[in-house]
Amino acid sequence: MKIRRAQFEDYDSLTTVFYTSKQSNGYDDAFMAACAEELRVTPTRIAETFFLLAEEPPGTPLGCACLTSDGEIETFFIHPDHKRRGIGRALWEALKRQAQAQKLTRLTLDADPAAVAFYRANGFEVVAEVPSGSIPGRYLPQMALTL
Repeated sequence: MKIRRAQFEDYDSLTTVFYTSKQSNGYDDAFMAACAEELRVTPTRIAETFFLLAEEPPGTPLGCACLTSDGEIETFFIHPDHKRRGIGRALWEALKRQAQAQKLTRLTLDADPAAVAFYRANGFEVVAEVPSGSIPGRYLPQMALTL
């Protein structure tokens, strides 16, 4: 497995990983349609954040993660066919190194309820509930980690 900074041409692969991973949590087609825009990756989004892509050469995407300049982990997805192989842990370590290089002291994220256990295992705590960016009336656990 190789972890590298995502490039502009990776946007379709990243979107596929986002969508496939999210849907693997049991969400139906209507839910996924409501989230489609929020899950779509664009070259601009790649340029404005620190996007990592885990892959197995030649070019098979396994997972991805995204860190903003202010310490928000915008996305963190592992393709369901590749879960439980250490990909999440490797991406997390790479993100943590980047956060330290940026001299960030706190990381935050809005977690899918299915991922709370993973984030807790990596030191995050639930600090609030925040409205979903794409589903009216749905709230997500907001989590934080002090570095």
